[in-house]
Amino acid sequence: MNQQVPQENDRQSARKGFGVAASPLNSVKLELGIILFVGLLLWLAVDSITADFANQLLILAIFGGTGALWLVFRTRRTLKQVSEQAGKQPDKTHETQQK
Repeated sequence: MNQQVPQENDRQSARKGFGVAASPLNSVKLELGIILFVGLLLWLAVDSITADFANQLLILAIFGGTGALWLVFRTRRTLKQVSEQAGKQPDKTHETQQK
């Protein structure tokens, strides 16, 4: 009969639901999900586009290669931006170690 009253933080976390931690790569993850979803739709529809098996493979390979290159490009650009932002901010731990 000894029930604990939930704390305010517990109530807030219960309301939030599913979430993803903040990350500079979240936009790339979203694009990956979109590419996978469109790729799945294309895979299901490619038989309606053309009946030739070689052309079906070619269409799927072009889409997969283009999607992979796009993700590599976006990831590299995002990581470059993050490293540039980190380079602009002074490293406080390094300054305290020098003193």
